[in-house]
Amino acid sequence: MSDATRLEGPDAEASGRPERAAVVVGGGLAGITAALALADAGVRVTLLEGRPRLGGLAFSFQRGALTVDNGQHVYLRCCTAYRWFLDRIDAASLAPLQDRLDVPVLDAEGKPGRRLGRIGRTALPVPLHLAKSLATYPHLSLAERARVGRAALALKGLDLADPALDTQNFGSWLAAHGQSARAVEALWDLVGVATLNAVAGDSSLGLAAMVFKTGLLSDPGAADIGWARVPLGELHDRLARKALDSVGVRTEVRTRVTSISLNENGRWSVQVPGETLHADAVVLAVPQREAHELLPEGALDAPERLLEIGTAPILNVHVVYDRKVLSRPFFAALGSPVQWVFDRTEASGLSEGQYLALSQSAAQDEIDEPVSVLRERYLPELERLLPATRGAQVKDFFVTRERTATFAPTPGVGRLRPGARTKAPGLCLAGAWTATGWPATMESAVRSGVSAAGAALNALGRPRDHLLELFEEAA
Repeated sequence: MSDATRLEGPDAEASGRPERAAVVVGGGLAGITAALALADAGVRVTLLEGRPRLGGLAFSFQRGALTVDNGQHVYLRCCTAYRWFLDRIDAASLAPLQDRLDVPVLDAEGKPGRRLGRIGRTALPVPLHLAKSLATYPHLSLAERARVGRAALALKGLDLADPALDTQNFGSWLAAHGQSARAVEALWDLVGVATLNAVAGDSSLGLAAMVFKTGLLSDPGAADIGWARVPLGELHDRLARKALDSVGVRTEVRTRVTSISLNENGRWSVQVPGETLHADAVVLAVPQREAHELLPEGALDAPERLLEIGTAPILNVHVVYDRKVLSRPFFAALGSPVQWVFDRTEASGLSEGQYLALSQSAAQDEIDEPVSVLRERYLPELERLLPATRGAQVKDFFVTRERTATFAPTPGVGRLRPGARTKAPGLCLAGAWTATGWPATMESAVRSGVSAAGAALNALGRPRDHLLELFEEAA
């Protein structure tokens, strides 16, 4: 038996109040955030993770001499919670932002001299900051560009608080606002698939509007892109664990929770193999299906709704060449199955050649394809996009698959996503799938962790001032 509320040290005695304890179940970004926020408020925290490392679905592993991220993850300047998280674990310098949004877009079927376009911004106010980029974007006709501008202004006028937006699909809205199939492919889905993990026709208008309004139509620099220049495990495991250790969080990996129950004395028992942990509050920061299995009866009015939240896969294709074939850090592709390509050479520790990672979202049709089939499909596509690959030797080719990478942002999903509070006193939910208002991103995960910590602190009667200031400091 383990009682996490035991008093230890002079600080506990000097506080004049009983020490409170919390257990956080799940060591992804949501759980790490909740644990840090609770510990910062003076709560004794135990963090339990079933995997052998922290980081959830944003992690690294070894493949020979390579350190490989399971998938390419990026964030934007508007992701104030994730930026706070990076600062909190002393990792901001390892995942810097672009000085200014600049996305090279290669059209595999484009005419010579018009294959490369760019999506970028100037320092002008919104929406003029995108005007130059849109006016010179070669992948759309002049008429299509004009209609994109009108649709963007209509999108800017939508009220994100209107629940009716969640019942509509983004594709139909775009069609009703004059967007051609080419415009959807070359612009709206170029951004939307990467952030929503779904094409426009499968996406909630509410979530899509949130992405485009916040990222492209709120502040000139909101969509500037940041990504880790080191393996994700360096950030979300090693540095996160160091930050947790520094505030006294007990972190246990390879420790799977089997049950959670509320005792007659109002405290919680969290069962793991060989041990029962007791706490005043519990944060359940696991995927929605696992949360459904662990929730005690009565914690949610309609717990079956968690099982109605669908999932969507992401496939990552990894190619190591014997020479440098790409001169830019990343690009997006049109006219090809390829979506986004990132240079991961330096981050992986590769000393010779070049390592490219292809991030393929909304990959329902490919997630179970054999590696041999994917190799035959993607290597020729890279040759179409990057002429330098045609004489290069492929030293390694492998794939990583996340079959349940995100929740599916389908119309109506908003009514299924629960908030942080449950009806069980002291039991809170966290995860990118909860009601953060964001799609399934690292930002959503961190925001959920903050919300869950706030709800837990409220249940414990502890002040939440540091959480209220969190986003203001990050902004």
